[in-house]
Amino acid sequence: MRFQKRIFLVLVVSFFVSCNSPKNKSHENGQLPRIAIAGLAIESSTFSPAKTTEAAFHAKTGNAVFSIYPFFSDSSYFEDANWFPALKGHALPGGIVTKEAYESLVNKTLDLLKANLPYDGLFFDIHGAMSVEGLDDPEGDFIIKVRELVGPETIISTCMDLHGNVSLRLAEQTDLMTCYRLAPHEDAMESKQRAVDNLLDRLKNGMGKPAYKAWIPVPILLPGEKTSTRIEPAKSLYAQVEPLTQQAGVLDAGIWVGYAWADEPRNHAVVMVTGDDEEKVKKGAEKLAKHFWDVRDEFEFIAPVAPVKECLDMAIESKKSPFIISDMGDNPTAGGAGDVTWTLNEILKRPEFKSENGPSLIYASIPGPEFVEKAIEAGVGGKVEAHAGALVDSRYSPPILLSGIVQAIEHGDKHAETEVVVKVGSVSVIVTKKRKPYHHEKDFTNLGLNPHETDILVVKIGYLVPELYNMRADWIMALTPGGVDQDLERLNYKRIVRPMYPLDKAMKTPDLSARMVPISGDGKGNN
Repeated sequence: MRFQKRIFLVLVVSFFVSCNSPKNKSHENGQLPRIAIAGLAIESSTFSPAKTTEAAFHAKTGNAVFSIYPFFSDSSYFEDANWFPALKGHALPGGIVTKEAYESLVNKTLDLLKANLPYDGLFFDIHGAMSVEGLDDPEGDFIIKVRELVGPETIISTCMDLHGNVSLRLAEQTDLMTCYRLAPHEDAMESKQRAVDNLLDRLKNGMGKPAYKAWIPVPILLPGEKTSTRIEPAKSLYAQVEPLTQQAGVLDAGIWVGYAWADEPRNHAVVMVTGDDEEKVKKGAEKLAKHFWDVRDEFEFIAPVAPVKECLDMAIESKKSPFIISDMGDNPTAGGAGDVTWTLNEILKRPEFKSENGPSLIYASIPGPEFVEKAIEAGVGGKVEAHAGALVDSRYSPPILLSGIVQAIEHGDKHAETEVVVKVGSVSVIVTKKRKPYHHEKDFTNLGLNPHETDILVVKIGYLVPELYNMRADWIMALTPGGVDQDLERLNYKRIVRPMYPLDKAMKTPDLSARMVPISGDGKGNN
C-alpha cells in the first residue's frame, strides 16, 4: 500500500509539472521548444594576487556560440528545438574576477536573453568556481538574475566542472543538474551534451522539471591532484554515478569535489541527485555522500611529489625521457597567476644546466612582455637579455633576468599572443606575452621544440592532461609555491565553513542526510 501511494504521488507531481511546463504549451501549438544558451566559466583563486578582466573570457555571442559545442553539428538538434545562443564566456583559470567584468558580462547576457523571450528551456553552461570581487557565490547570483528574467516556468539545465561549487541557491534555481565524471576532464563535452539531451528529453516527453532534487554538502576540501578519477578511491567513487542514473526515476547524479583555492563558504564537496522517484533520489545521494566520506583518508596525490630540488635530482639522474616535472603551485589551469619565477630560478641556478651540453630541458612557460619585445628586436638567432615573470605574483621570487639566444618567435596564439623560445645553457625557456598553459604536443612543435626528445620537460600544471600523460616516460609533481599551493594547510583560510576535512582531521562524522531542494519557482527557495 505504501508503495502504491508513493507511485501515485510521483504520478500526481509529474502530471502537475508536465501540465505547467512551457514545452507542453509549445507542442500543443505545434511549435518547437525555444531554448537559450548562456554561461560564464572560470576557476578563480582567491589566494593569487591576479585579477581577471572581461577580455580574458573571450566571450562568444549569437551563432558563434554553436562552435563551442561539436555535437551541434548533428542537425537533429535543430530539428528538435529552436535555439537562441546568448553569450558564452570561458576564461583560463586565474585570479578573482573584477566586479566590473562580472557585471558587464552578466548584463550583456541578460540583454541578449531578453531579446528573444520567452524560453521553454535554457542550457546554463558554467564552471562553478568563479570568484568575484565583493560577491560570494557568483554563479548563484548569476542564475537568480537569469531566473528573474526568463521566469519560473523555463527549465534550466546546468552543466558544471566537478571542481565547481554547488551552493544551495544554485541547486534551487537549477532544474536539471549534471557535471563531469572524469578528472582529467576527458568527458567535458560529453557532459555538456548530456545536459542538453536531458533538457530536450524533458521538453519532448512532457515530463518537465524533475519532481525531486537531493543536495548534500560534504565537508571535504581536496585539490584535484588528490582526487583524480584515474586512481582510487575517486575511480570507484565516481564509477557509482552512472549505474545510479540508470535506475528508473533517477535522471542524473553528480559528485562535486569543489574548488580548494578559494576562501568562500560554498567551497566544499557536494553530492546532488535529481529525478522523479523521491526515495531513489534521496537514497542514491546519501549513498554517494557516505562513500565519499568513508574514503576521505584514502585520497593521495596521483603521482609522486617532492620539493623541486629532489625532483630535479631525480630527473637529471634518470635514464628515461622525457622526465616530466609538474610545477604545481603556479598552475595556470587551476588558477595560478602563471608568472611565478621561483621554479625557473631554481632550475637555472643548477650547474648541470649552465652548459649547452647539459641535460636538455624545456620550461613551459613564463610570461614576459618586456622580454618578448626585446626578443623580437633581436630576431631568431640573436642574443637577448631582459627580465620576465613576477609582474603579477612576485611574492616568492622577483622578475628573472634571462640571457640567451632566441630560438623561435611565433605570433597569433589565442592566449599567449606571442611566444618566444630562448636558449639559456641547456634550457629552452618559453616566454610569452600573456600567460598560456602548455598541454598539447603541437604547443611545443609549433615552436620547433620536440618534447619527446628532451631529457626533462617542466610544465606549469598539476596532474597531467591526457597528451602529456601519454607522453611521459617518468613523472613527478613538484611542491612549489604559488596561488594554487597543493599544501592546503599553508593557505590562510578564514571564511570556509569549519570543521573541514583534511584541515580538521579529528572532526566528527557530519550529517550526510539528503536535503530535498524545492522545485525552482515554487517560492520556497533561499534566493
